[in-house]
This record gives sequence, C-alpha cells and structure tokens, in this order.
Amino acid sequence: MTQSTRELGRTPLYDLHIELGAKMVPFGGYHMPVQYAGGILAEHRQAREKAALFDVSHMGQAELHGSDHGPDPAAVFERLVPGDIGGLALGRMRYTQLTNDDGGIIDDLMVTRRPGHLFLVVNAGRTDIDYGHILGGIGGDAELTPLDGRALLALQGPRSPDVLGRFAAAAATMKFMSLSDAELGGVKCLISRSGYTGEDGFEISAPAEAAADVARLLLAEEEVEAAGLGARDSLRLEAGLCLYGHDIDAATSPVEAGLSWSIGKRRREDGGFPGAAVILGQLRDGPPRKRVGLRLAGRAPAREGAEIVDDGDRVIGAVTSGGFGPSVNGAIAMGYVGAEFAAPGRQLGLIVRGKRLEAEVVKMPFVAHRYFKA
Repeated sequence: MTQSTRELGRTPLYDLHIELGAKMVPFGGYHMPVQYAGGILAEHRQAREKAALFDVSHMGQAELHGSDHGPDPAAVFERLVPGDIGGLALGRMRYTQLTNDDGGIIDDLMVTRRPGHLFLVVNAGRTDIDYGHILGGIGGDAELTPLDGRALLALQGPRSPDVLGRFAAAAATMKFMSLSDAELGGVKCLISRSGYTGEDGFEISAPAEAAADVARLLLAEEEVEAAGLGARDSLRLEAGLCLYGHDIDAATSPVEAGLSWSIGKRRREDGGFPGAAVILGQLRDGPPRKRVGLRLAGRAPAREGAEIVDDGDRVIGAVTSGGFGPSVNGAIAMGYVGAEFAAPGRQLGLIVRGKRLEAEVVKMPFVAHRYFKA
C-alpha cells in the first residue's frame, strides 16, 4: 500500500468501528476494520453459525440509465460483459465481469435490473477504472450515475434471515440473487439476498447518513456481531470465491478462473462482448491454465505468491490466495496451474520458505455453499 493513511477515505461507519474497538487497516483506499476484540476466528465462526455484520461501504455503487428513447440499458451494458443481462427479470441480479479485448477481467461485479435502470456494485479500488471503462463503452446510449452518498452492509450467516425478517418481513422469503426495496428502522434501503461468504445472507444499501443507525439496529440483535476483513477473507477462501487483484485480474479470463457458469447461453452463441474470440475459444477448446483448489497435507499455510511445483519440483503455477480454513480445520489455497495438472486428486507441492509442502488438488468450494433455495 503506497497511500499514506492521511489519503485514505473513511466509510460512513468509521466512527462506529472505532467505538467497537476495531483494528483498522488500509484497504481499497479506505480505513477498514480487519478484526474486532474477539478476533478473526470468532468472527469467522459467527458468520458460519449465527450472523455477522460486515461494512462493505468501500465498494462502488452506481446506476446505469438508458437515454431517452434509446436502447434498453441492459442491451447497452452487454457490450461490456459476457453475462446475460438482457435476460434479467425485474429485481433479479447477476454476477458478471467487465472484460478487455484479450479476454482478461477488468473487474467482476454484480448487476441488478431495476425499474428503468441497472444497479451496479463494483469492487473497491476499481471504481475509477470501471466507471471510465463503462463510460467509454456506452457512448451516448446510457448514463452512468455513481451513488457516492450510499453505504453498503453485509449481514451474513444462517440466522440472518431471522434477524432481518424482524424489521422487514419480506426479506426472510426473498429469493437468492434478488433485490427489493425495504425499510429498516424507518430507513429506506435496497436489500439483496447475496454475499461473499458462501453463507445465506443479505447486502443492504443505505443512505450514508443513516448507515450507522441501520448497523446499530442489527448489532442490537443477540445473534449478530460485527466482523472485519480478516473473517471475510477466510470465509470467501473456504467458499472458493475469487478476490479481484489476487485470483482474477486483467490477464485472467473467466474460463481460466472457473467462472464459465456466469456466461449465459445466448452470449456464448452471439458473442458481442470484449474478448469474445478468446473467451469463446477457451470455452470450446479448454483454457491453457485453470484455477484450482489445494488442500495442504499439514496445517502450515501457503500464502499468495508461493510457487506450485510438480513431482520433479518444476514450477507449474502459483498460489493466488491461501491461509488456514477454520471450518475446514486445515490449510487451503487457490492458485493457477497448467490445465494438465488441474484434475482433482493430483498431488502437487507448494514451496514455502524454501521448503516443499505437499498438497492435493481438490474440488471447490472447500466448504459447501449454503445459499437460500426457495
């Protein structure tokens, strides 16, 4: 991190984090809580067993409106992504990627169809790049409006529907990957049934000036505790979810990253998005490398950048995310290897501090997703 702390932004929940005793770190251009007094392990378990509240206000939120008498904004946005945005029903959301001409991922994001527009959530630290790219691709056919005055909270865990349902009854029966308007404690919010932990849960977009009130409302419930970036990272690693700038980047295609499921059938047939020739070719012929899950034989973790080697200690790839999985009770990692080494059950080595650690390629996720199924 080259930014000085004086240049870092503060989310609308900054004062609440300090009040709760959070350890703050720079992340995505903001002061963010990495953990609270109870520690990362306790916060991880809180999300797996009850409900944890995360501040994700560093993420970028925006709306894409169609121009007067112009094309559907979904059709305009499909010029930039391989996802089937046109097929989204009102109130439904989809995970997709902004791709470049080489098939690499500029960013991954969530897209929701709202009345007359699309609601976008993009990654922290990528907002300026993403917005510039989107503006360059939509021309005068749509209008992008960043929502700088909003905060974003994530309530994650098996008890989150019970908690949220006390304040917005309809939330408890929302479909996974859907979004609706709701009031929490008199605050008008957008609530989506989604998240980044592999658990059932919700993301709540609220006006910045009322975000702390919404957070306090939820934290007052006995099942809810605050959680920081440390637990968020261990949860998403166990869930096998990519983190931009680590597991995916501008040199990584969605197919290599194991995200082919996010490319709709119609888009596979019609193309028409940046890098389509590369991405559709990899869908047809297979990618040269693949993201794989790795389960280490011991408890010592392998971190990002560790070399992955074959039986003869020849370097065949690198770890992109790694650590100790509390729910797995062992060391796990993700990384890229040549496609010929990617089959589950393949025995490989990871070089950590000059020593080879034995590992096995395993199917992901490491912990089964528990998203809500209506």
